[in-house]
Amino acid sequence: MAFTEKAVVFLLMMMAAFEVSDAAVHKVGDSSGWTIIGNIDYKKWAATKNFQVGDTIIFEYNAKFHNVMRVTHAMYKSCNASSPLTTMTTGNDTIKITNYGHHFFLCGIPGHCQAGQKVDVNVVKVSAAAAPTPTSAMASPVPPAKVPAPSPNIASPFIVVKGGVAFLTLAMALLAFLALSTHV
Repeated sequence: MAFTEKAVVFLLMMMAAFEVSDAAVHKVGDSSGWTIIGNIDYKKWAATKNFQVGDTIIFEYNAKFHNVMRVTHAMYKSCNASSPLTTMTTGNDTIKITNYGHHFFLCGIPGHCQAGQKVDVNVVKVSAAAAPTPTSAMASPVPPAKVPAPSPNIASPFIVVKGGVAFLTLAMALLAFLALSTHV
């Protein structure tokens, strides 16, 4: 393969890596993480974020005392953890947002959701021109939605990722470039 072709392949792979890198990473609860200690207001935390498709949500917590359950809207409102759509228990759960709409999570340990350990990740469709600034997003948060619960047949609007997607893509691009350059 000629040098020009190798350079084009490498450039395309690097563009793919940077495309993935543009997405934001949101650690639920920021430095406090996913906990009931410290009276964290996850509703307020979520209202300050501008979630987009492609973003990553990280739940960091002590797996001995907490978990993360993805639930329907009705289950979220009533803190019902009896039949979650998904349960995560690693203590470091990474979720990639793949679609718009509300995504409801709570801790299924008895009493934790009632103590406020639940979050509504609302991914709103907005054009680049209409995207709210952080100031306006904080000044006028989206009012609580009366949305229907997602049907169980679409139970996985997220992809659970076990590592850094951008790092993996970049590593793959570098390996591909190295492999192509050895076949001169």
